[in-house]
Amino acid sequence: MALQYHTKLNTGDVAPYVLLPGDPKRVQVVASYWDEAHQVADNREHVTYTGTYKGMPISCTSTGMGCPSTAIAMEELARTGARTFLRIGTCGTFQDFIKNGDIIVFDSACRYDGTTDLYAPPEYPAAAHYQVINACVAAMEELQYPYHVGTTRTADTFFAGHPRPGSSFNDYWHSSWEHFFEDLKRMNVYGAEMEASIVLVLARLWGLRAGGIAVCLDNLLTVSGDEGRFDPDAQLEHSDHSIEKLSKAGCEALYALYLADQQKN
Repeated sequence: MALQYHTKLNTGDVAPYVLLPGDPKRVQVVASYWDEAHQVADNREHVTYTGTYKGMPISCTSTGMGCPSTAIAMEELARTGARTFLRIGTCGTFQDFIKNGDIIVFDSACRYDGTTDLYAPPEYPAAAHYQVINACVAAMEELQYPYHVGTTRTADTFFAGHPRPGSSFNDYWHSSWEHFFEDLKRMNVYGAEMEASIVLVLARLWGLRAGGIAVCLDNLLTVSGDEGRFDPDAQLEHSDHSIEKLSKAGCEALYALYLADQQKN
């Protein structure tokens, strides 16, 4: 297999079990919880570390933000040996019972992105593999993290809909988004983020396994930043505790899968 153009990965560089954060700077943080880790590639938004966690071969590759760059990472990871993918990141929510700092385990995703339409028709499901969901739940129970299992909404925009009335943005567009967010709340959608749908669709298309977990930062309908607008610097995204939770939960979820796979073999 030739060297991959974007990730600069080659066959043998990645383990079958891969964690997918968005931010390249998070990869080294995730790898710090492993028994052994080394960087194997760093190009554009894609940084990859490979090593071992409790004897399990494991890799971590950053995807960048959004479905297009995530699709590129997954295409090249699958070509070089990755078989199980777990998206780890941050998200918003539409549900009042989900609190800041809770983890959402994604069992499915609403496809409000543009990338998945280029791989499969709209009727094709963005569904997590049941083994990955079960492993994520087992990891949350083991770590005693507050968590919820449900659907996320994957979209191509981050700031659209966040401004509140009275901000510098057009109130009409905010009003339209607010109605849409209320609809998602009524449809019992839990999460709001930008990558999960492509991870789930591609893995299912290829006959591989995938899932996702994310730490909730805020409720999109009742954002708690100054002046009623989302303020990422005031949320959990940049706190050590948030990244620590994601790193531990992701590693433990993949380890649960690894143990189950070893028993079957």
